[in-house]
Amino acid sequence: MAEALTLIGFHHSVYTWVVRFALAEMGLEARYVEADPFAVPPDPVLARYTALRRVPVLCDGGFCLTETAAILRYLDHLSDRPTFQPRDARAAAQMVQIMGLVDADIYPILIRQVFSGGYYRPVVMQEPGDSEQVHAGLQRAAPSLTVLDQIAREGRQLSGEVLYLADFHLAPMLSYALRVPEVAKVISAYPSLAMWWAKIASRPALSASDPLAV
Repeated sequence: MAEALTLIGFHHSVYTWVVRFALAEMGLEARYVEADPFAVPPDPVLARYTALRRVPVLCDGGFCLTETAAILRYLDHLSDRPTFQPRDARAAAQMVQIMGLVDADIYPILIRQVFSGGYYRPVVMQEPGDSEQVHAGLQRAAPSLTVLDQIAREGRQLSGEVLYLADFHLAPMLSYALRVPEVAKVISAYPSLAMWWAKIASRPALSASDPLAV
């Protein structure tokens, strides 16, 4: 059990939210330090821990770790709770598959494109949104959503009943994206994924760690 975890993050970062969600579900606590990955010149707090200028960063004493997937695995080893990684080979492989898909497609499309243009800029930043950006992003997201829906339908991952690291990785992403009204209509076309979301959205740890909660 770690004694002095520190999480360096950016308040609105969805990846920071991923780690906060996992910490809550794993029964772990971490001191939080805010850092701005977009600062010019580089934020001195973030630069102290990583040359990548990306959040989050997790430090356990003098050991610091970047990359959210690696952080989740490390936290799982620290937690006193049962592991959030499956023993079944196919379930474990699909967990990694989902996390890779989130990083490669879901984040750049549904967060950087759809959520940014349809919610973050107009609602949070009070800047003009971009409906064309949202529409184009939703079209780009279709293949990834199809794969996630298929995985959820098979039942090894994204069941909403048993949590794995993939659930932590995906849930904040979908929660952010669903704040754009058009996304809810799209997700309804993927019934197994939508069923997973209906279950995981009610978890107290997800809402309690929501950085945009009122």
